[in-house]
Amino acid sequence: MKKDKKPSLNSRLHDARLERGWSQQQLADLVGTTFVNISRWENGLNFPVPYFRQKLCEVFGKTPAELGLVPPRLHATRVWTVPFMRNPFFTGREPLLTLLHEQLSSTRMAALTQAQALYGLGGIGKTQTAAEYAFRYGDEYAHVFWMWAATQETLDADFVKLAQLLNLPEKDEQDQTQIVAAVKSWLSANESWILILDNADDLPMAREFLPLSHNGYVLFTTRDQAAGMIAASVEVEKLPLQDGALLLLRWSNRLDKDRSFDQAQTGDRAAAERIVEEMDGLPLALVQAGAYIVETACSLEDYLDLYKTHHKELLARHSRLMLDYPKTVATTWSLSFQQIEQQSPGAADLLRFCAFLAPDVIPEELLMRGTAEQSANLEVEARDQFKLNEALGVLLRYSLVRREESTHILSIHRLVQTVLKDSMDQETQLAWAERTIQAVNAIFPETSSSISEKQQYFMQNYLPHVQECAALISRYHLHSHEASQLLSKAGDFLYVHGFYHQSQALHQQALEIRKLAYGPEHPTIAESLTALAILASNQEDNEQAEQFYIQALIIREKTLGPDNPDTTRSRNNLSVIYRKQGKYEQAEQLLQQALSISEQTLGSEHSDTLNFVINLAKLYSEQHKYEQAEQLLKRALTTSERVLEVGHPLIAYNLNLLAMVSYEQEHYEQAEQLWKQSLAILEKTLGSKHPACAETLNNLAVLYFAQGLYRKAQSFCQKALSISEKMLGPEHPDTIVYREHMSRIVNKIEQE
Repeated sequence: MKKDKKPSLNSRLHDARLERGWSQQQLADLVGTTFVNISRWENGLNFPVPYFRQKLCEVFGKTPAELGLVPPRLHATRVWTVPFMRNPFFTGREPLLTLLHEQLSSTRMAALTQAQALYGLGGIGKTQTAAEYAFRYGDEYAHVFWMWAATQETLDADFVKLAQLLNLPEKDEQDQTQIVAAVKSWLSANESWILILDNADDLPMAREFLPLSHNGYVLFTTRDQAAGMIAASVEVEKLPLQDGALLLLRWSNRLDKDRSFDQAQTGDRAAAERIVEEMDGLPLALVQAGAYIVETACSLEDYLDLYKTHHKELLARHSRLMLDYPKTVATTWSLSFQQIEQQSPGAADLLRFCAFLAPDVIPEELLMRGTAEQSANLEVEARDQFKLNEALGVLLRYSLVRREESTHILSIHRLVQTVLKDSMDQETQLAWAERTIQAVNAIFPETSSSISEKQQYFMQNYLPHVQECAALISRYHLHSHEASQLLSKAGDFLYVHGFYHQSQALHQQALEIRKLAYGPEHPTIAESLTALAILASNQEDNEQAEQFYIQALIIREKTLGPDNPDTTRSRNNLSVIYRKQGKYEQAEQLLQQALSISEQTLGSEHSDTLNFVINLAKLYSEQHKYEQAEQLLKRALTTSERVLEVGHPLIAYNLNLLAMVSYEQEHYEQAEQLWKQSLAILEKTLGSKHPACAETLNNLAVLYFAQGLYRKAQSFCQKALSISEKMLGPEHPDTIVYREHMSRIVNKIEQE
């Protein structure tokens, strides 16, 4: 039996490499390919495409003939239909390209290899990644076919062209279906080809153009996240910060394509990174920015400044330099928006709602529960889980949102938000901004003094939307009740978690809105002033706190009356500041007034009255009037235990102060017993990880430290510190206090 003729060794390329002392891997690195390709070229198993022939000639400084790279006639039938030149500025995506190569490698049995689908948002770089794959690994395939799969018509046209290139007998048939069938038959009968179906947003339709069985490889690019059994989905994500900056620097001629990011000028690196952050890592937007910078010869900093005021025009502007980018960021998505509107008005409104929220963490719960004031379409979609899923399914087909199944969290690209808002007139933007604030306000909780895991959930997933709403309130000059209420609630929330500066900003913004909406003497003004006074006091600005409390008291006395409970609380608040300032006589006078009125109007067993009694006891304690303080605390404790529910925080607070009075008098055994009682109540009612437990644990650590029981003090302080770090964060003032206390304890232990 006659054996097949073996391919001839390309000894010229092989010898040229050995003359330089290079391994196949070293040569592969120099030309940007793999050692497998070098081996195939040297052994005559494959022949390099023109791009790599040119690279090899540049590396060796020789002609194609000198390297044995003049293709013989038998290679003339190889079909290559990639419609682009290789992108010299292609940046990043190395893990993605490696994954594709592993999945579509010619070393794997083609018949058993699943098609791959690169999916992602329009402009994210799917087509450029597929093209780079073709250029980088194309020599491993007998043929490389590229087809435009946006519609059935474009696929029909490309299959007709391919029939011509393959010189099929059916190439001149009038019936296109016969030509398509002939190409499918050819694909089924031949092997080692790769077919790239670009823009295959209708994957089932594109799949109809493939034979049922074949020995080739298939790569789709699509916006649809759901490939099902058609292909294995591989997401193309936005570029990381440094990769994006490198792409921009190369496109804007600030850095040669062969140089690394670190070799760019420091100022250019910083400006490029800021632009990447503005563009949220979208490659198409970065290419547009780079092209504009080159065309206008402006600096990166100039572009940043211009983007702040003209982003709409810049995102819609096409450049003559973008030959392989037929669409801009704005036009890439405008058709998608129109198609979504036609398919599902509810999905379109859902997208508009997301455009006004913080982009990275959008809880589905916010859509489900916070839509009472939204459009009729959105309210129906969001309140019905089935219809919400249907609406999200439409958006996922275009990769305009991402959905985390396990956390029920959505995200949206920042530029999608920007372009979508730019497509609205001012009146429509204002309406959606108001709806967004109403929705977030409807779901954001009233804040108590307790910190739970649910509070932590709101901290992580809802505060970003509050901050976005605060920006909307300023941008659109919104002075609604919901706006000020949301700012006030969020300000209280941040205060409880120790974020005092952020809390102060929101309360100050709420105050300004309330002044404009209600006038300078409305009771809600006093509410904001009280919150700001508490914050000022925490920052040791007692003079400012005093002024705020006085203003609040004057407003409440005038609008609510001297005997109103809120007015009485204002007297109590002002007394606390006077106590801190050492103005004990003024503090006692106010507290006695508050206590007297509260007893008359609310009764001696009301929680406000009991709180005033405890505060009066604290005032006496600070003046070392321990006997008077102890009498008041015991009286309040007896009443509290009788009238309040078991485990009420006021009982624990009372026990805590009683323990402190005992500690100050060096009655350590009694102090320990009282603090342990307080801790037991807190752990039972609030949980052992509550910050209030941390405070009591630290008090016990202080007690043991005073007794010289340093190891025991260390154990309790460590528990307090661990709770505070987890629940409040490492920079919370309480955490810092416990950490400093721990340091003192450790120093004492080391000295023993």
